[in-house]
Amino acid sequence: MSLFQHLAGSLHFGKTAAANHISPSTLSRAIQRLEEQLGSQLLIRDNRSVILTKEGQQFLTYVEQQIDQLELLKQSLNQTQKKLSGSLNIYCSVTASYAYLPPLLEKFRQAHPNVDIYLDTGDAADGIDQIKNQGVDLAIAAKSDDLSSSIHFQNIATVPLGIATPKINGVVKKALQADSVDWANVPIILPEHGVARKRFEQWFKHKHAGRPNVYAQVSGQEALVSMVALGFGIGLSPIVVADNSPVKDLVELLPDTQIAPFDLGLCCFKRNLEDPVISAFLSMVPQSPSVTLNSL
Repeated sequence: MSLFQHLAGSLHFGKTAAANHISPSTLSRAIQRLEEQLGSQLLIRDNRSVILTKEGQQFLTYVEQQIDQLELLKQSLNQTQKKLSGSLNIYCSVTASYAYLPPLLEKFRQAHPNVDIYLDTGDAADGIDQIKNQGVDLAIAAKSDDLSSSIHFQNIATVPLGIATPKINGVVKKALQADSVDWANVPIILPEHGVARKRFEQWFKHKHAGRPNVYAQVSGQEALVSMVALGFGIGLSPIVVADNSPVKDLVELLPDTQIAPFDLGLCCFKRNLEDPVISAFLSMVPQSPSVTLNSL
């Protein structure tokens, strides 16, 4: 049932197969056997897409109810054992893994040593999607303006942003030192998506009415700062990322950019708030979120 639930969320055989460490053909056979047992077609699939049928939607509701009941039973059994156990899958960026996660993990491990923690790192902008695709239980992610009502967001920090520029002598530095900066020709390094990209686009509109001169679009703020340090362009970065980068001495921030910070928090499905492991981890967050003030 868990395979079907994951597939219903990802709508992609390859992603579900990879997440569950099986081949797409094995997954396909498992779904076929399930359809034979139920006597109904659950999915409409071709080479490009997967769509749930009406019967598939009904079965998904049943599956989610059964999984919820199983989780409730696990909770009951854990409570009788007096010690919290199980596992917790967390997703965050590399920077978040050493800037925000350590104190939370330390407190949680001291309180609940029998819970196994699994960590996956990647682009912070993908955190919410990791939750939605049910790849992880919790993610550290920036709060977007269009956050789904199904997602719980618990603030852990307010993160200032800045425009990172290269110190290295080159075309980019020369362009920024001009009396009147020609923003139309300044090369830009952009995140592929996410809150930081939207913040940059809003800032750039005040500088230039046309489109930015995009040199590259990268996955992850750490990669963006590295490309800026190498002199390929400028880009918006959380200041905490720039300050903790191995190439921090090769970048500097434009003064007086007046870019609104974003809220960083722990995210999970609201329906999972009653899960004792998830609830326990969320309780590790201080009542008053921190504000990253580095380099302000």
